[in-house]
Amino acid sequence: MTDASAGPMTPLKVLVTDPIMSRFEAELRRSGEAHEWTIAAGWGPDMLLAAVREADVLVCSSMTPELAAAAPRLQLVHTTGAGFDKIPFASLADGVRVANTFHHARPIAEHVMMVSLMLSRRVLSVDRQLRSGTRRTVANDPDVPFHSSFEGRTVGLLGFGSIGTEVARVLGSLGMRVRAVRRNPAGAVPDDVTLDWVGGVADLPELLAASDVVVVTLPLSDATRGLINAEALSAMRPDAILVNVARGPVIDEEALVGALTAGTIGGAALDVWWGAPDDQGNAPASVRAFADFDNVVLTPHYSGHALRTFELRAADIVDNVNRLVSGLPLFNVVHPAASPLQE
Repeated sequence: MTDASAGPMTPLKVLVTDPIMSRFEAELRRSGEAHEWTIAAGWGPDMLLAAVREADVLVCSSMTPELAAAAPRLQLVHTTGAGFDKIPFASLADGVRVANTFHHARPIAEHVMMVSLMLSRRVLSVDRQLRSGTRRTVANDPDVPFHSSFEGRTVGLLGFGSIGTEVARVLGSLGMRVRAVRRNPAGAVPDDVTLDWVGGVADLPELLAASDVVVVTLPLSDATRGLINAEALSAMRPDAILVNVARGPVIDEEALVGALTAGTIGGAALDVWWGAPDDQGNAPASVRAFADFDNVVLTPHYSGHALRTFELRAADIVDNVNRLVSGLPLFNVVHPAASPLQE
């Protein structure tokens, strides 16, 4: 990434509404000290409408059509993550660009490794037993199964974008064989990643049948909604682990509950859900369906929430603001057209 901060520039008015990025105000101001930063997380609609009328840049995770229509000076909307589905492109004035930022692939891959090892070694159930005063191991109970090493086992990736690629690196480093299903099976593979097999979406049953750990990293679309249904789950091995770090509805919720209840798969790790938490932070109702399983790890869509992720995202935002005022090409532009510069 090129440093565009050198040289004279006209300060821009930057409005930050995202509550997470607001916690990095010091980093934003330190690196983008030439600009006027307004931290507006928690402001009401009327205050935001008044502030956005003077803004050159909006830093946000979501934006209403009303906010877009009230921003005559706006040049750039910078999302604070990879998603941009909550930005009303059609309501933006001509010429307003939208950019996003990433840096979450490595933390998510580490999360996949963690929960996969937890499930393969039955951490939830043995932790609960030990807390209750019971100590059961292969040394004192012949019914306790041995746990397995990941070396020589197979991970199957549904999707091979930045997250899938990083999962391949991390789990491949443990000696796992890596298989993948991707939209373009002939697509390039990084030099430091080895795929034992790659197929298209039509080859999903083959991937599921061969994998000890199945990791879902596909984006949600009409084509992927419910892709992991009862038929797909029945193709998995009875001891296989299903990990979802994509979007909840890629998996059929009722089918997954059924497979776990019947014991036709070995377990699941869910970091994404069907539905959203309410304004008080209460978990989505769908969590209750999985809460009593000892072979399901539940996390609140936080697998990418590493400190370093947001430090790097803040740096991206400042860099793009500086590029904007300096007349340099922006990177990671998703509207109106993709930029040749990427993360």
